[in-house]
Amino acid sequence: MVNNLKTVTSRLICKEFSEHLRKFYCQKPVFWSRSYCIITVGGAPLAVLKQYIAGQNMPD
Repeated sequence: MVNNLKTVTSRLICKEFSEHLRKFYCQKPVFWSRSYCIITVGGAPLAVLKQYIAGQNMPD
């Protein structure tokens, strides 16, 4: 399901914004990376999730 979503959105984004993205993405064979992550949150409030995400370190 995730692969299908990424394929469809990649095509739509490249079609819709091709002029702007051409020099960055649409010349490459793929738009998204091959990885994905699906996580459940067990009903945690949105504010808690936002705080958690904001506290994550960016990769080097």
